[in-house]
Amino acid sequence: MKLNGARILLECLKREGVEVVFGYPGAAITDIHDEMAKAKI
Repeated sequence: MKLNGARILLECLKREGVEVVFGYPGAAITDIHDEMAKAKI
């Protein structure tokens, strides 16, 4: 499976036990939001 930057970031957050992420929505981080939805963070 090929990982993108957003997926790598979310895997690191999960390993660290992060359960809540705050942020500002916008086009630049849409991929991160999509991965958060898949990862249930």
